[in-house]
Amino acid sequence: MSDAARRPRILVGKPGLDGHDRGAKVIARALRDAGYEVIYTGLHQTPEMIVRTALQEDVDAIGLSVLSGAHGTLLPEVIRLLRAEGMEAVPLVAGGIIPAGDVPALKAAGVAEVFGPGTSTGDVVRFFDARLRPALGG
Repeated sequence: MSDAARRPRILVGKPGLDGHDRGAKVIARALRDAGYEVIYTGLHQTPEMIVRTALQEDVDAIGLSVLSGAHGTLLPEVIRLLRAEGMEAVPLVAGGIIPAGDVPALKAAGVAEVFGPGTSTGDVVRFFDARLRPALGG
């Protein structure tokens, strides 16, 4: 199937030791309902596991939920590993409990967008629609 004909693929995961995945599952379902193919990696993923799965699944984007406070370490490491694999064009989006003061450093490190508490699933879907569908001919 050509890129123009396939559904965009988004990996949704939970890096680190955070054990709460309800929000990630809500986002995964909203993206699926909006026509995306979602690969959910589950809990306790290392940056290496996330990037390996992203590479194997040929994803168009990655969305990671971080509630543990380790976003300043985990997200830049995922970005570094994506770049090492030649996947710098794959946007990494973060959600969860991330202080607003940390967002500029995350974006400077390469995180495409950060969605905080209270963000609607519609806002997340619209972000991916604007970012992915034109690139894939959708």
